Amino acid sequence: MEESSTKNNYSDSIKDKIFNEEFMPNIHAMYNFAHRLTYDEDDAKDLVQDTFMKSYRFINSFHQGTNAKAWLFRIMKNSFINDFRKKSKQPAKVDYQEVEGYYNSEGTQKSVTTDLRIDTVKNLIGDEISNALSALDVDFRTVIILCDLEGFTYEEMAKILDIPIGTVRSRLHRARNLLKEKLQSYAQSMGY
Repeated sequence: MEESSTKNNYSDSIKDKIFNEEFMPNIHAMYNFAHRLTYDEDDAKDLVQDTFMKSYRFINSFHQGTNAKAWLFRIMKNSFINDFRKKSKQPAKVDYQEVEGYYNSEGTQKSVTTDLRIDTVKNLIGDEISNALSALDVDFRTVIILCDLEGFTYEEMAKILDIPIGTVRSRLHRARNLLKEKLQSYAQSMGY
């Protein structure tokens, strides 16, 4: 969230208007960003929900008419990093219902539901690129997502990530090089 020396004191009706007209139109972009960060549909939905709850809670810090999408992405990035730190300190969890369902199926064909958004992204990006992107450190993955997939400017990325523009540029350069290294063997196998 942007630091500001002045906070707004919006009425409830103005808060609702800002939320519905400036924040909600970004919900699909927020989900896509969350999914690319988490690579899990449920975690992405939770992250979007958490982001929108925080955006409403801290709406007085938002300046109406500024870049709402960048402001929301910054909240999401901070939430993801904080949650990522918490999860990295917790032991791995097992979904016993999933395990039980698998072993009780006795060879029966389990129904598969298709999420068209995920299939579309996989078809557009390709499994190798998607895997290489997910293997990057979160700082490098985030700059690639923000710049190359979401189209943010360096200035917007600097605000979202709360780092200087020079750091954005160097991190993006390093991230692209790491991605290139990870994809080099795949490209050679494809004849490039």
